[in-house]
Amino acid sequence: MTFSSDPRDWPELSYAGWADTAATLHMWTQVVGKVRMALSPPVNHWWHVPLYVNARGLGTSPIPYNGRSFEIVFDFLEHRLEVMCNDGAVERFALEPQPVAQFYRQLMDALGRLGIKVRMWTTPCEVADPIPFEADTVHRAYDGEAVQRFWQVLLQTDRVMKVFRGRFIGKSSPVHFFWGSFDMALTRFSGRRAPPHPGSEVLPASVSREAYSHEVASVGFWPGAPGVEATFYAYAYPEPPGFADAAVRPRAATYDPALGEFLLPYAEVRRSHAPDFALLNFFQSTYDAAADLGAWPRAELERNPRPETTP
Repeated sequence: MTFSSDPRDWPELSYAGWADTAATLHMWTQVVGKVRMALSPPVNHWWHVPLYVNARGLGTSPIPYNGRSFEIVFDFLEHRLEVMCNDGAVERFALEPQPVAQFYRQLMDALGRLGIKVRMWTTPCEVADPIPFEADTVHRAYDGEAVQRFWQVLLQTDRVMKVFRGRFIGKSSPVHFFWGSFDMALTRFSGRRAPPHPGSEVLPASVSREAYSHEVASVGFWPGAPGVEATFYAYAYPEPPGFADAAVRPRAATYDPALGEFLLPYAEVRRSHAPDFALLNFFQSTYDAAADLGAWPRAELERNPRPETTP
């Protein structure tokens, strides 16, 4: 595979510059993600719920429905939402400034015209003070240029994550976008059972215990929040002794004890003379720490040779 090390491929993404749009898009992806979750067969670790980056934006992948299949796609090039069926039927509407309640109604109406009925819990997940979709008139911003920058970051991250995923032959998640936490993630598994996960204020144990049923080393990208800029992250569950003190690359990466994660600011990757390699080194070195300190059977789980650590 040919790496791109051109910093121009990694656009600027200051959270403050698109905060209102990010909050709205988060809720829109939750609406679409909950449709997929409601109509898709369960998959281990909740892998039936995420969205996936594609060549035009974010999509659900095919969803089965009464002998048919349909797919919902956020097209961030034409700025429209499309619902496409395998029989050729299509419904679409514009992505433009509008409240979540209006977006929700438009999607439900579009599905109804296609003969698709869905029952789902309309309260957003993993956010503070959630507002049911049908009542949310607060989140309404949409800056198409900012959304395209965000999508470009997801595309580049998806590309590097897939290189990293391809070097592992053990159990691994897809590279996927979780609409609840609004982040892209990739998880490797040791194959051994993990202690029951306690859950958190926004992620109940009923969800987290399946997600973390086995030992994991996970990496991801999060676009940030008010007062917090976009960052790449890496963690292990259960966290092995010494993980927080491990030497990871690049040097800009630090361990956050409150989160229990290594963080590498997106801006540091973007400023690097070789962003692809900086990010791959972060993924690899944090995995090395988790696997070595956790005594994973690495010879059974990995391809050779190891990835390069310099451009």
